[in-house]
Amino acid sequence: MTAQRIDGNALSQILRADVTKRATALKAKGITPGLAVILVGENPASQVYVRNKVKACHDSGLHSLLEKHPDTLTQEALLDRIGALNQDTSIHGILVQLPLPKHIDAQKVIEAISPAKDVDGFHIASAGALMTGMPGFWPCTPYGCMKMLESIGYELKGKHAVVIGRSNIVGKPMALMLLQMNATVTICHSATQDLKAITLQADVIVAAVGKRNILTADMVKPGAVVLDVGMNRNEEGKLCGDVDFAGVEQVAGYITPVPGGVGPMTITMLLVNTLEAAERI
Repeated sequence: MTAQRIDGNALSQILRADVTKRATALKAKGITPGLAVILVGENPASQVYVRNKVKACHDSGLHSLLEKHPDTLTQEALLDRIGALNQDTSIHGILVQLPLPKHIDAQKVIEAISPAKDVDGFHIASAGALMTGMPGFWPCTPYGCMKMLESIGYELKGKHAVVIGRSNIVGKPMALMLLQMNATVTICHSATQDLKAITLQADVIVAAVGKRNILTADMVKPGAVVLDVGMNRNEEGKLCGDVDFAGVEQVAGYITPVPGGVGPMTITMLLVNTLEAAERI
């Protein structure tokens, strides 16, 4: 059996077309959805991510404001800038690209963003809303994973989902989203004993630890759905995920490739969150 690939690029195009349509409807009412993106420092990867986010906004009919600051920017100055953007009615979403320079407390910066404009879904109010099932912004990467499961018509109720990784950005919110859909969820991490024994029970596996080949073919139940959130480089410098794709593809029922899987969905869900922030006004 060869797994069916869940194409993140194709699904993103469908969702972004809907964003464009809804953004056009808002513009007819005099509202242009706006996203402010703040980049501090010269991190090469962050520069690429920011450029892709700004381009996605423009392509979908959203307004974007890109602010680049040197890594000497003080925490106080950054917090002041966020405070001003919180009051700017033309900006509906605020994103501060992580990581930040070491002298800046990232959590304080995240908490300074108005929950109404927290389109990354990292604010403690967003996390609380997700945990309690209240309306709020879901973190973009796990939100994209949920959309991928939805796109294949996968019924999560009663299924066993295993999340490998417990980060605040992916692992923990991913588990909560799966719980909301009535899956039975197990979270595995660096202290988990006998990871293979757990993953072999899983109907759905989400690999999100940033470690190559954390999941291999012998760890996957035939027919399972495997979502690969990892972003790594192999010996040749090519982009790869956390999953041994060539092996697992021969066992799984569905699998996401890297690149072209979860990655495009992350930016797409950022657009969706920004649009919804504008619609809520």
